[in-house]
Amino acid sequence: MRSQQLRSLHSAHQRIQKFQVSSQFRLPRQHCRLVGAPPAGSAHVHRPGQVQGSGQESLRRQIKAINSLSDAGMFFWDYGNAFLLEAQRAGANVEKQGGGATEFRYPSYVQHIMGKAPGLAVTDNIAASVLEEIGANVSDRIRQQYNDNIRWIREAGKHKMVVGSQARILYSDQKGRIQIALAINKAIADGRVTAPVVLSRDHHDVSGTDSPFRETSNVYDGSAFCADMAVQNFVGDAFRGATWVALHNGGGVGWGEVINGGFGLLLDGSEEAAQRARMMLGWDVSNGVARRCWSRKLQRLRDH
Repeated sequence: MRSQQLRSLHSAHQRIQKFQVSSQFRLPRQHCRLVGAPPAGSAHVHRPGQVQGSGQESLRRQIKAINSLSDAGMFFWDYGNAFLLEAQRAGANVEKQGGGATEFRYPSYVQHIMGKAPGLAVTDNIAASVLEEIGANVSDRIRQQYNDNIRWIREAGKHKMVVGSQARILYSDQKGRIQIALAINKAIADGRVTAPVVLSRDHHDVSGTDSPFRETSNVYDGSAFCADMAVQNFVGDAFRGATWVALHNGGGVGWGEVINGGFGLLLDGSEEAAQRARMMLGWDVSNGVARRCWSRKLQRLRDH
């Protein structure tokens, strides 16, 4: 039995080595001159069909290697279906037997562990109603931001989402985030939402990330190279009631170039959860607003 397992592992290892050598997201050799620097831009303009065809042929080869490795026992998933979607469009073998138009033979993102969110229609309406109430009395400077997010939430249900648990992502200011959290928490307490809800955010936000190459690239007082904002965000969120916090390197611009502070906040309908939302979400936003005001970005204070 052990001998058979070793042979199987050796076979899979050989396939992995072959995949690494022959299919590292490269175009076929015969097209290297076509897209090589510096004529790459010219090729995309003057021979787009040929460039697209080379890319699609590469996708088909990658899927063939992935399918072979999967058959040998490798677990594969797509971070957001963009890869599988484009592979499908290229004619690669990624269809799920008996699946719908947006389903593939491999899971997308983390949907295999998160599943679907049955209460989205309720939480969509809660979020949109809160933003509409606030947006009716905001300044012209930020009214368009509110209108964009209201439209996104109101129309989100009609789109055929293919990423993860179909969770909603939207931008909102400090007041909006707190009021949405409190309204959802109350809906859980009232029984209109039948399960706890977790709020979180991306690193691409006002306060969670220090990176002189992206999030803090417009901070010119010299502190853009310090990680004090992300660390203060991480520690402050922890002390103000976050369910979990994270402080990590990398994300967006790569390892060594950025520090991220993140959180997850569980809403379960309790008064304690409401108090945590008030304290933590206020800090999570204000920390970044203050950070930019210190660096003389006074428009940040006006916008919030």
